[in-house]
Amino acid sequence: MFAKITESQISRAIVAEFSKWFEDYIVSDVIVVGGGPSGLVAARDLANSGFKTLVIEANNYIGGGFWIGGYFMNTLTFRAPADMILDELKIPYKEVEDGLFVSDGPTACSKLISAACDSGAKILNLTKFDDVVYRNNKVEGVVINWSPVSALPRQITCVDPIALESKVVIDATGHDAWVAKSLEKRSLLKLQTYGPMDVNTSEDLVVEKTGEIHPGLYAIGMAVSTVFGIPRMGPTFAGMLFSGRKAAQQIIKKLTSIEDFSRKEAIAV
Repeated sequence: MFAKITESQISRAIVAEFSKWFEDYIVSDVIVVGGGPSGLVAARDLANSGFKTLVIEANNYIGGGFWIGGYFMNTLTFRAPADMILDELKIPYKEVEDGLFVSDGPTACSKLISAACDSGAKILNLTKFDDVVYRNNKVEGVVINWSPVSALPRQITCVDPIALESKVVIDATGHDAWVAKSLEKRSLLKLQTYGPMDVNTSEDLVVEKTGEIHPGLYAIGMAVSTVFGIPRMGPTFAGMLFSGRKAAQQIIKKLTSIEDFSRKEAIAV
């Protein structure tokens, strides 16, 4: 019934294919740290625009809170105009109040993950952000390690990380804002902390404040809340989707202008 394949052939296929694409993405255009909804939207839009995009995710699964919503009840809520993005991603939903939509978490998350993968974005899961690569007064990549390393006993945790380079890094690590905090501990940034819940205020401000917070580093989603002291938004996801999209648009514009400038310089030479 099935093709006759040996165990060694299976192992060789896994190692060869993973090594091939991973080596190619040691240098990327954009590294997205965090594979939740805002990070996946940003990765999809960037990859669709032709930029080499890598998503780093500490968990073995992708999607963050998009799988389960609030209180372990896997129904997601979105406020208008998020229905435009839901339509684009072909995520089924229904309107339960004027301007308030609900969708099944596993369905929505699966569709978003699939859209990010279909765009050409690559995903490196079970990979923990450890630090930034910092040169020329800007963020130029990330330092990573396998997530299980942090669970090892102290006496055997001396496992050196490796570094990946990129033109831009996106902090999509949620309330923890791990990438931004790596700069704060060196006094390169001053962060606030997210405030108590206020959905109407939070979603608007998260999108408004989304952007470059330090040369080479963008904050999106709930990382924006921690950076600027914005109220938390809880289990509603419109702001997350639009934050990811806004950052992608800003980065596309920035990287395109850099490429255009480099082309003109090359022609002039």
